[in-house]
Amino acid sequence: MPRMKYFNTAGPCNPEDHYMLPASARLPELRRLIDQKSYFVLHAPRQVGKTTMMMQLAQELTREGRFTALLVSMEVGAAFNDDIGAAELAMLGAWR
Repeated sequence: MPRMKYFNTAGPCNPEDHYMLPASARLPELRRLIDQKSYFVLHAPRQVGKTTMMMQLAQELTREGRFTALLVSMEVGAAFNDDIGAAELAMLGAWR
């Protein structure tokens, strides 16, 4: 029996399980910035799909073969907001 897709409101989405738009359709101007080797900031409220969009974008860019894209979260460092050194070690540890 095929799994039914649903709207996910908690955590990153997976296109096999959840209804979602492709990353390229959500922020089409991002490709121009990437092609120009420009920086960009993705800022939005909680639970709107920032992580999902960036994960999907990294997969698309890597699949195309021009880039090897990865996504690094700094969220683990938030627990050490009064100790920059500990925050840095936690983030590097999570990345490794």
